[in-house]
Order: sequence, then structure tokens, then C-alpha cells
Amino acid sequence: MRPHQHILDWLSDVASDLYAVRQDIHAHPELGFEENRTSALVAQSLKNWGFEVHTGIGHTGVVGVLRNGSSPRTLGIRADMDALPIIENTGVAYSSQHAGCMHACGHDGHTAMLLGAARYLAATRRFDGTLNLIFQPAEEGQGGAEAMLADGLLERFPCDALFGMHNMPGLPAGHLGLRTGPMMASQDLLTVTLEGVGGHGSMPHLSVDPLVAAASTVMALQTVVARNINAQEAAVVTVGALQAGQAANVIPQQAILRLSLRALNAPVREQMLERVKAIIQTQAASFGCTAQIQHRPAYPVLVNHADETEFARQVGVALLGEAAVDANTPKLMGSEDFAWMLQRCPGSYLFIGNGVSRPMVHNPAYDFNDEILLTGAAYWGALAESWLKPA
Repeated sequence: MRPHQHILDWLSDVASDLYAVRQDIHAHPELGFEENRTSALVAQSLKNWGFEVHTGIGHTGVVGVLRNGSSPRTLGIRADMDALPIIENTGVAYSSQHAGCMHACGHDGHTAMLLGAARYLAATRRFDGTLNLIFQPAEEGQGGAEAMLADGLLERFPCDALFGMHNMPGLPAGHLGLRTGPMMASQDLLTVTLEGVGGHGSMPHLSVDPLVAAASTVMALQTVVARNINAQEAAVVTVGALQAGQAANVIPQQAILRLSLRALNAPVREQMLERVKAIIQTQAASFGCTAQIQHRPAYPVLVNHADETEFARQVGVALLGEAAVDANTPKLMGSEDFAWMLQRCPGSYLFIGNGVSRPMVHNPAYDFNDEILLTGAAYWGALAESWLKPA
């Protein structure tokens, strides 16, 4: 028998409850900083199991604290709760009841996994120390991690280490993917306003066309990664929106570009920002336009700490076996605001497989795989018992 088999056995007795909670959260998705129902469900569950519960951290965040024994050791585990503004197309019986909003990234499953671990740990208390379970709002680009940190998350609930986990379609169900060092990309969001001189479409010589300047800028930006960044480094420049004008016979006064930039190390990130801003300004000037750039540094590079990642790997191997744990999982150009927490506290972020042939996250057909709920909850239980192992 594997060292943590008892956790899986315990959780199997409450599996139907876990599925019901996950599907209930899925049916009632809430956008970032609007997770009132989800937060209330989390808080009430934790209270029922004997946790000390703190609400309103980072607006709608919840922290459950459970102490046992006398050890000064502490552990933080984080799950995210928010949904996305996507129209669901799964056809499942528990589909979203909120039009235009769905759990398309699996945060319903992340919350349910951590609740499952919380229930197990409260009932068995096979640990010595303090457990801080962090249920975070607004991961999807709205700064939920920053909001919790600004509310004193780590000062109020100190953690010797902090761990987080995300489901990953394409990875075999229940398998774990870990990596030391940079694992997920930084993200910088830019809103660019190109100002020209509007006019009649029949007299372009009396106007300064910001739409033409915007189109040229979009094409010029494609050279940043191809010609300015070392080919052995990873970087992405995406122009996700170009908004200008309303009518075919009107040259607009203004054009707006919305960009996202991603990189896997800080020097490349800075180089890319410098080149993108320079290209925008020079392209605008060459067409007689002016450019205003609003820059929001949404996420830093997510960097996993070596000792904590190795610890997380060992727990995974003890629970699932070597074949189900990849310690060199590929880096991702996606971003994750858990990166802010890892800048403040040692820890690690890992992936749990959602299934090889299942739709990717942020897809209207995506659904969290309930078959991995017990594995994920058991992993958190095993991590807690191993980190806070009684002397």
C-alpha cells in the first residue's frame, strides 16, 4: 500500500459530496470579485468542519485556518474561485445558470479539491502545525492575488511555504506536472490610443488616418519576437483588438489597440516592452498620429522554488507513483497570478492532468473532469500531512 492510500480511501467515502459541490459551483459561476455565493459556500463549509474562517480578504477572498498540535510550522495552499465571461456549450445537466458566464478554466474543480482536502484534514488531524487554506478571487486577469496580498494575506497568515495547482487538459487524468524555476510567463497588458484627424472618406488628404497607422503598427509589432528577441528565448506579442470607426465613409479620429506581451524571464520581458513601445511611437509619428500607451504589468514570471518543488514532487510520487509524476513538465506561455504570491513566499505551482482528449481551458465546451477530484484533494491532504508531519 502506498503511504497516502488512507487519504484516497477516506475521500472515496465522501466522493458523491465532492462531485455535488463541484457541480453546484459550476452551475452558479461568478466573475472576479463577484464570487459572493461561492465565498459564502466555502466559508460555511470550513466553519462546519471546525476551521477558523476569515472572509473579505481581497474583497471576496476566504482564508480557513486549522491548527493542530504545537509545531510552529505553517503551510499555505491556494485555490482560485472565479469564472469567465463565456457562454457555456457543454450540454451537461449542471450547466451554468448565469447567462454569459461559465467555469471554463476549472476553478470550480480547484475550489472543490481544496474543500475536499479541508474536510479530510479537519476530520483526521494527522498533522502538527498551522494550515492556511486560501480561496482566492479574481485570478482571471483582475488582480485577485494582489488584492489579497494588499489586505495583508501573508502578514496575517504567515506561511513557511505556499502551494497552488491548476488542472491541465492534454495531460493524462490525475497525472502531475512540476518544474523548478520559470514555469509560466509574465503578462503585460497595453492599451494604445492612436489619435489622428477624422474626416470624410472621400477626402483623405484632409485627414490623418489613425486606422492606417494602427494597421501598420500591428504588422510592425510582429517583428519584435522574430527580429529582436534571441531565438532561444520564448516571447509572445499578441494584438488582441483593433477598434476604430463605425462607418465606411468616415475616417475615424481615433484607433485603439489592445496588446498582451508574455515572456519567461525578466530581461526578455523588459527588452520586449522597450521595443514594442518604441515601434508604437515611431509608427504613429510616421503617419502623423500621436500615441498614448497605458501599461498594466498584470503578472510577473511564475518561478517555482527548488526545494519546495522537489518536496511537492516527492509527495506526488508517494501518492501516485513515479510514472504519474513529471518533474520536467514543459513551460507554458500562459500566465498565472499565483506568481505574485511566489515572489513573497517560497513555494511551488503544479499541474494536474484533466485528461488527454478533453477541450482546452477557456473553451465553451470545457468542463472540469470530476474523475480527478479525489486525486487532487488527496494530493493536498498528503502535502499537508507531509509538510506538517508530527515529530
